[in-house]
Amino acid sequence: MRVVSFLPAASEMMFALGLGDQLVGVSHECDFPSEAKGKPVVVRPALELDKMTLREIDVAVTERVRSGLSLYQVDENLLCQLKPDLILTQNLCQVCATSGNDLAAALKLLHPVPEILWMTPHSLTGIFENIRELGLATKRSSVAEAFIRERREQLRKIARRTETISRRPRVFCMEWADPVYCAGHWVPEMVELAGGIDELARKESDSVRIAWTDVLKWSPEVIIFSPCGFNLEKALEQVAHLERLPGWAELTAVRNQRAYAVDANSYFARPGPRVVEGTELLAHLIHPELFDWNGPANAFRQISGSNTSAQQPRMKTCFECGNTFECKMGGCWCESFPPLQPSKAAGADCFCPACLAKATNPLTVNASR
Repeated sequence: MRVVSFLPAASEMMFALGLGDQLVGVSHECDFPSEAKGKPVVVRPALELDKMTLREIDVAVTERVRSGLSLYQVDENLLCQLKPDLILTQNLCQVCATSGNDLAAALKLLHPVPEILWMTPHSLTGIFENIRELGLATKRSSVAEAFIRERREQLRKIARRTETISRRPRVFCMEWADPVYCAGHWVPEMVELAGGIDELARKESDSVRIAWTDVLKWSPEVIIFSPCGFNLEKALEQVAHLERLPGWAELTAVRNQRAYAVDANSYFARPGPRVVEGTELLAHLIHPELFDWNGPANAFRQISGSNTSAQQPRMKTCFECGNTFECKMGGCWCESFPPLQPSKAAGADCFCPACLAKATNPLTVNASR
């Protein structure tokens, strides 16, 4: 079967099901796994967004959509040459990827007309259903079902650990900075599974503009900055917009150094397999005392003051008291204490400041002898 994907998430699904060799055409944004970048590009943007500010992008996209114009250009000649049997597309968001209107004209040129698989999920269940439908369309149903079971179990493991927590921190997932947009669709569900609560989000609905005063009233304890369509590097370039927002520095999350920029493209914006890793990442950022992050180092960065390149925090567990604390990595407070012999005990990690002070205090050491 020859498959063309207009949707990055759909391309990821193809590779996840072992169908990468059947993918003959992709969009300009299909960049994962790396093999996808070597496929012929059938869809490109109609606007040069790289040269625009966040505000200019929002205005240009809004005006174009209102005028009934497409945000993407389909290479109809290349599409005809590829002769696809199946085209993967969506009608969820005209901004995120090519939609039905863009496809209609191209279909008139294709003979025979290929099968079309529409992917329009609003939830995690919808994403898994798309994977199931892709497996059915490509005769890989058994592979798809096994993959879905594995991914669902990963989410259940997270949920089992967070369902017994005594308190869920207030979270705000911001999908755009200028103007400010809240999170929508599957992201609020990810936050819930990860042990947080985002009352500004719109579960299973579109992300929309919200008043900054609503964010101030919500006073989030954790902020996740995940601008749609941006990787971590591009997200960090936009942190200056956040720092100019009135009251930003006084927000609880910012004061406690719990505001983070994330790789939205990989883990949040695309309704594909990696939303599971995105949920694991959220669990780590919301509850670092319960969850580690063993994924790529460029998945997130802490936003600290005016330093947009702040280092990723490293949470450690005190060997003595069991409490969680943040390792300072390179500017460590432990440098001001006398050295201790490394512990040979199984599972030993490091001492928190209080326990280290006790362990290096001569009076405490002598009293224990």
